[in-house]
Amino acid sequence: MDALVAAAKKEGALNVIALPPDWANYGEVIKGFQAKYPEIKLNSQQPDISSAQEIQAADANKGTDQAPDVFDLGAAVTLSSTKYFAPYQVASWADIPDANKESTGLWVNDYTGVMSVGYDADKYGDITSLDQLTDAKFKGAVALNGNPTQANAALNGVVFAALAKGGSLDDVSKGVDYFKSLKDAGTLSSVDPTPATVTSGQVGVLFDWSYNQLGYVNKLKDEGVNWKTFTPSGVALGAFYNQAINKDAPHPAAARLWEEYLYSPEAQNLWMKGGAAPVLYDAMKKAGTIDAAAEANLPKIQGSLVQLSADQNKKVNAYLAANWSKAVGS
Repeated sequence: MDALVAAAKKEGALNVIALPPDWANYGEVIKGFQAKYPEIKLNSQQPDISSAQEIQAADANKGTDQAPDVFDLGAAVTLSSTKYFAPYQVASWADIPDANKESTGLWVNDYTGVMSVGYDADKYGDITSLDQLTDAKFKGAVALNGNPTQANAALNGVVFAALAKGGSLDDVSKGVDYFKSLKDAGTLSSVDPTPATVTSGQVGVLFDWSYNQLGYVNKLKDEGVNWKTFTPSGVALGAFYNQAINKDAPHPAAARLWEEYLYSPEAQNLWMKGGAAPVLYDAMKKAGTIDAAAEANLPKIQGSLVQLSADQNKKVNAYLAANWSKAVGS
């Protein structure tokens, strides 16, 4: 670690990408790294882009000092982009379950949440069923977090709807049908959901991860908005995001030091503070390194958490690529 820290300080910079400060408390995670290693200038590039666009940015900036050093990616893009990654195993590698990592260290699960529906309860009243969202009072207000053919959060929003409507992880057609019904009813929004568009009321209902919903609850409370969340009974859908190092990273030592920081108790607790369940949760529980106040922000779920397997993820992506745009549009 001493040699790695020295090499990273000598490089003096780190390029991270697609890390919104309100997403899983990444704002505090970034500040924590900067406080620990002030000699390393952290450049947070394009915080609001999708997983697919992260890889596009790596291609566009390959060979320059502007290329991303590290990625934070949804499962589908991760599995289809392994040629971009450099294998690395953090110091806490042995504590990460085998199911949560590629065996050589090409990618590693980092955190997950639970898919849920967030909404402005003052404006719309309580939501107790997804069927309500075709009501005219939701005209143009219901959004996914991105395009499901590109963004992992949006893809899982479709899977979430499929499970709620009687589909399965192997058949998400009911999820596509559901969002088509919203489009036909005029309630599906084409506005990109951001803290600004939610705060302004352009987006009044949002399918998104529980850790993002927590951010909206806290932020909108200051605006006088009562942002609530709803999850249909028995639907507990998770999906780990993944860390990977760009094999063409302009700052390879800083990239590896960033990974070491993310898989330390300090950063894992910061993710929990933001409502995201970190991959080292069980190991930290055993070691007694969990911050109880941070743990209190984790979502409460009914039943067992489920997530798409690698094969199911590929099938869902293929299905959405073939059916989403013609059913719902871009």
